Amino acid sequence: MIFAIIAIVVVLALVAFFVVGFNKLRTQNVAVDEALGGIDVQLTRRADLIPNLVNTVKGYAQHEAGVLEAVTAARAGLQQAAQGGSVADKAAAEGVLNQALGRLFAVAEAYPDLKASANFQQLQAELSDTENKLAFSRQYYNDAAATLNKSVQTIPWMFFAGVAGVSKRDFYEAPQGQEAPPTVSF
Repeated sequence: MIFAIIAIVVVLALVAFFVVGFNKLRTQNVAVDEALGGIDVQLTRRADLIPNLVNTVKGYAQHEAGVLEAVTAARAGLQQAAQGGSVADKAAAEGVLNQALGRLFAVAEAYPDLKASANFQQLQAELSDTENKLAFSRQYYNDAAATLNKSVQTIPWMFFAGVAGVSKRDFYEAPQGQEAPPTVSF
């Protein structure tokens, strides 16, 4: 009788341990997905600001069509990556847009009236705010991915990873030379 009670307690303890491990990994996986969604929100917000910025610059620099087309193409690539690309695709698309924005701001430097435009300054401020939120979102994602990766690779949680359908996640890394947002000077 005592052995049966001990066996039942041990089985219940193992079941409880399994449930805790499974739930822990699934919760961490959801947190990583949520953090990646936060990056997508900021990338989309950034892409939504670009047409207004381009239109503002168009009025002043109509002969700079190549720069404006590059920014528009980069924006389209960023939107596509934000809709379902991998972490690496999102980082690459962001890098292309950063380079295009750098060229756009270089054009803006050549037009003092544009730099003084209240609309242009407001758009630059919004873009700067979005860059800060994007940096925070990237860090939040990397923190969530690190927490999940530690759990997936350590005992005892690693034994539950396959059952929970959870695996190691990639970190969000800025493309080479794109570790910082484009410089904006007034």
